[in-house]
Amino acid sequence: MLRSMYSGVSGMRGFQTKLDVIGNNIANVNTVGFKAGRVMFQDILSQTVSGVTAPEEGVRGGVNAKQVGLGVSIGSIDTIHTPGSAMTTNQSTDLRIDGDGFFVVSAGDGTEQMLTRAGNFTLDASRQLVNGDGLFVLAQGGEPIVLDEAVTSFSISQNGTIIGVTADGQVEVAQLGIAKVVNPSGLEKLGGNLYRMTVNANPEGEFELLTANDPESGTGAIIAGQLEMSNVDLTAEFTEMIVAQRGFQANSRIITTSDEILQEVVNLKR
Repeated sequence: MLRSMYSGVSGMRGFQTKLDVIGNNIANVNTVGFKAGRVMFQDILSQTVSGVTAPEEGVRGGVNAKQVGLGVSIGSIDTIHTPGSAMTTNQSTDLRIDGDGFFVVSAGDGTEQMLTRAGNFTLDASRQLVNGDGLFVLAQGGEPIVLDEAVTSFSISQNGTIIGVTADGQVEVAQLGIAKVVNPSGLEKLGGNLYRMTVNANPEGEFELLTANDPESGTGAIIAGQLEMSNVDLTAEFTEMIVAQRGFQANSRIITTSDEILQEVVNLKR
């Protein structure tokens, strides 16, 4: 069989995956805290027809290797953790991290701690700070954040301190915990705007809860009343969609041409 046919098949598969990623990006253009993905290609191992010949000074020159490429494969599917645009909501429980870091949530004591950039939090009936799925937002000590009934109102400072107002005055309720990740692209997406820590995101797959707006640890400031929107750029996504579409068409044309050549070979003897 012709090598070009299999190269065309690999190209179609690659561009189909690229379209899948682009479609997911566009679908999440308004998802709070969403980070866009991108597909990077790499060539498959080439078949060597003839090797390299070393030059001999004054006798003969060197000859380059002759290699035929065998197609393309997916090199990586990266998550781009650039900041998204800020959307002002004036809701006191809507939080945005201006810089590096992730909010930490969990389903309760002893359960897995997960990371998120989506700060659309609310207070439930038990005055617990939770996200849209009811997961607890964790304080710096790793415990859920609960507001006492004596607290009539509260505000959240840039370092994550929750300051409540009671009949006796102001009181510090809790300190939001922020996780710093060395390689955010190494996090595993879980759905629901959540990420799981991996051994390629932080050393040994571990993290500690830090204070926000800390120059020593490099965590970003917390901005109350704002949300971080998706970092998807529709202009770039539609441009990449055109590139992927034309690439898919070009590779399908390779298969068609290879099929016509094989048809000619079959018809050599009639």
